This record gives sequence, structure tokens and C-alpha cells, in this order.
Amino acid sequence: MARGLEPAGRPPAVDVAALAYAYPGGRQVLYGVDLHVEPGERVALLGPNGAGKTTLVLHLNGILTAGSGSVTVGGMRVAKKTAREVRRRVGVVFQDPDDQLFMPTVRDDVAFGPSNYGVRGAELDRCVHDALEVVGMLDVVDEPPHHLSLGQRRKVALATVLAMQPEVLVLDEPSSFLDPTSRRELAETLRALDLTLLMVTHDLPYALELCERSVVLSDGVIAADGPTYDLLTDTERMARHRLELPYGFDPRVAAGPRRITPARQVG
Repeated sequence: MARGLEPAGRPPAVDVAALAYAYPGGRQVLYGVDLHVEPGERVALLGPNGAGKTTLVLHLNGILTAGSGSVTVGGMRVAKKTAREVRRRVGVVFQDPDDQLFMPTVRDDVAFGPSNYGVRGAELDRCVHDALEVVGMLDVVDEPPHHLSLGQRRKVALATVLAMQPEVLVLDEPSSFLDPTSRRELAETLRALDLTLLMVTHDLPYALELCERSVVLSDGVIAADGPTYDLLTDTERMARHRLELPYGFDPRVAAGPRRITPARQVG
């Protein structure tokens, strides 16, 4: 099935409605965020530091719970009683792979999640094999994760999430600190995945390469939502929300000629 052509009546992959959140101590971070993502969409979440991007995505699998408003994934409301199933449906790959890799071998790390959900024996072996094959890391299955390069560890961290067969994949700064080859290899892996993808990133060329749509979060609200190309070529909006392209990078050249339609202003 072509991406974006989903069966009629299928619930949205992610539906965030009027989400507000303040950390203990009273610091308000989100102020009534609304975000709707259809199954199969690839969405970059952009914005300056402190805008609330990570806070927002941590609500998607119940790591944080809404102060007010609601979060629904695949038609299931995120709440304490649904947390176990929600965390299977929504996989989060953190910026630092060492936050996710803690077992003696790569095999053990990738098997950890499925085994906690009761997968055993040949089925567990198949989960591990398939996840590592997708990210091209089968050859290190018996290696200690701390012996691997950062790029390799980030792929293994991705495999630990893919082994759970999630419906939604959330990536926090996936390209940070990667060398050019590792960055390209990870992009190729991500492009091949048939999943709904949300990517928090400051890497605007990566957002253009991987995500058709981008959402700008600024001061705890959605400030813009539209095609990534349109947002990155709107210099006034970019400056307003403290977004800056790398020196010498021109999205018009990178993406080739296309019709520009204004990005939707929200809030």
C-alpha cells in the first residue's frame, strides 16, 4: 500500500489534543498542543532548545502523562492502565544510545523488550534476527554494545525498538554526532521502514531528506505545520522561530524545483 493511502476508518497514528504540561516545581512547558499524525506519515518536530519538543514526544508512550488534554495512539488513550500496550506501539529511540543499551551483548539488548512481553524460544530469536537485519547489524550480534562505534550503537538502539514491532517510531536527534557515512547509512535504514515516524531534530537537511511534513514547536505551542520544504524556504518564519540552515545548504537546490505553498500558521 502506498504511504499515506490508509484504509478508511483507520484511527490516526497520533492524536494530541490541547496537551498542557508543567514539570514539578511549576515550570510550564506545553500550552495546549494539538497534533494529528496519520498512519504512515513522516513528521519532523523542529524548534529551538527549550521549545518543548522532547517533553511532547515523551507523552506519546506514557513516559510523561498529560497535566491536561489528551494523547491517543492508534485509537488508544495514553494512560496508566494502557501504558504497557502503548509502549509496545510507540517506540522511542533516544539521542544517547547508551540510555538504551545496558546488557552484556547486542543480542541480549535487542531481545530484552520482546522477552519482557513473553516472547520466547525460536520466536524471540527471529525477532532479534529480523530487527538486526533491518539495521544491518547482524554481524555484531554477540558483541558487547560498548565495543561499538556511536553509529553502530545508534543502529542497535533502533533495533531494540524495532524488535517490539511498533506502529510509531519516535527519534530524538538521530543524526547528532554521527560522521557523514553513519549519517547516510542511518537515513537509508529509516527511509526503508514502513512505519509512522516522528523525528525531533535540529538537523534541518535531515528533516528535508526524511520527512515530508514538519511541525515547528515554539514556546510550548505549535507555531507552524506544513511541508518541510515550504517551512525551510520561508526565511522570515525560520528567523522568527530561531531555526537556521547550515552554511551553504540551500533546500531549493537539495530538493530540486517544486511548487511552494505557504506553511500553515498555527497559534
